[in-house]
Amino acid sequence: MQELLSSIRRNAVGLALFAMVTAGAIAVTQVLTKERIARNVLEAEAKALNDIVPQSDYDNDLLTDVIALDQRFNLNLLGLRSEDQVAHLARNDGQVSTVILPVVAPDGYTTAIRLLVGIHADGRIAGVRVVEHKETPGLGDKIDHRKSDWIFSFDGTSLFDTLTWAVKKDGGDFDQFTGATITPRAVVAAVHQALQFFQQHQASLLNPGPAAAAQLSSGES
Repeated sequence: MQELLSSIRRNAVGLALFAMVTAGAIAVTQVLTKERIARNVLEAEAKALNDIVPQSDYDNDLLTDVIALDQRFNLNLLGLRSEDQVAHLARNDGQVSTVILPVVAPDGYTTAIRLLVGIHADGRIAGVRVVEHKETPGLGDKIDHRKSDWIFSFDGTSLFDTLTWAVKKDGGDFDQFTGATITPRAVVAAVHQALQFFQQHQASLLNPGPAAAAQLSSGES
């Protein structure tokens, strides 16, 4: 009887240790996976910044020269739910020439679509890039510039153009995809709202002030 109890205790201890090790391994894997995903998103954003504004078009550090998107701004137009986001500033001789905004299209076909929208000081689109999405392969994923050239249709557009900001199926000027309308519709709406955001806050975005910009830059380094 004593041997049986000892055997049961040993097995229980062994199972407990196994459970602890397994739980620990799962937790570590989850943390590492989360960090890897975050790192991949940052790398995608860094590449997208230079896709939108070529290095020859600015003379500052595009990654660290930022302005905080806080309560001063109407973040709903960008689809942002929190104030922990920043806009990147491209400068020439100290003057902001292009603002690159983080934008979320909440109504993608699968999930929200994360974009970067670059807008020149004159209000024209410098470029748009998708940095994160889970749209249907072969259909909605054509918003990715590596899949099609559709995203380039925004280049050079502005609120001053006689454009109807909708896909053609809805009476607008932008193409949809064969078999996929929801995804391009969401992106067109998000880019349009980014332009409205820029127009609404143009003075604050183009004149952030050197002291504020320096403080934010050091915080991002």
